Amino acid sequence: MKEKQLNIEHQNQLLQKELEKQKSIEQERERISHDMHDDLGAGISALKLQAEFLKQKAENDDLQNDLDELLKTSEEMNLSMREMLWSLNSGNDTVGSFIDYAIQYADNFLKKTKIKLWSESEDIISDTPISTELRRNMFLCLKESLNNAYKHSQSNQLKLSFIQKDNEFMMKVSDNGIGIHHEKTEGNGLRNMKRRMQEQNGECEILSEGSGTEVLFRILL
Repeated sequence: MKEKQLNIEHQNQLLQKELEKQKSIEQERERISHDMHDDLGAGISALKLQAEFLKQKAENDDLQNDLDELLKTSEEMNLSMREMLWSLNSGNDTVGSFIDYAIQYADNFLKKTKIKLWSESEDIISDTPISTELRRNMFLCLKESLNNAYKHSQSNQLKLSFIQKDNEFMMKVSDNGIGIHHEKTEGNGLRNMKRRMQEQNGECEILSEGSGTEVLFRILL
């Protein structure tokens, strides 16, 4: 009886240490996130303002073109920083937060294209926990899917669907484009998406029969 009690106490101590370790990791993530926001964010903003000021004064066309490239690069850096901040923030480790950010990203990505975005959610429990690693990999798969649709699908509509059934979560990216030739289904970054999902013990399926393509991501939470 005494030995059993000692084992329970030992297990509780190990659990407490693991909880303290996780809390320490989350605190470090938050610190890095705040530092990036304060330091890098301010630096990028200053760079962008300076480039815009110089562009107004520049009379040489070549110089204006160079400044346009600088402004484009600064905006890309700003977007990348926002993605990293979102990834680091443990407060975003829920299904609802992932869906909100995914729709926001897709909308920003497609708004300068001819592709119209539709989104839908089915049976979503917003506060369902999702790990940082899984959240990041799902987001990278989304980025790859949107990029492929923009570059190759020749579509004018794209639907982003999120479905939750018990402990299963699915994300579907569907377009009304020209589809994918069978011999090319493993190209254009699709292998990377399958690899990412396999590493998370999930699945990635590409369905393309005739017109249109649907990329389905399925994971157990």
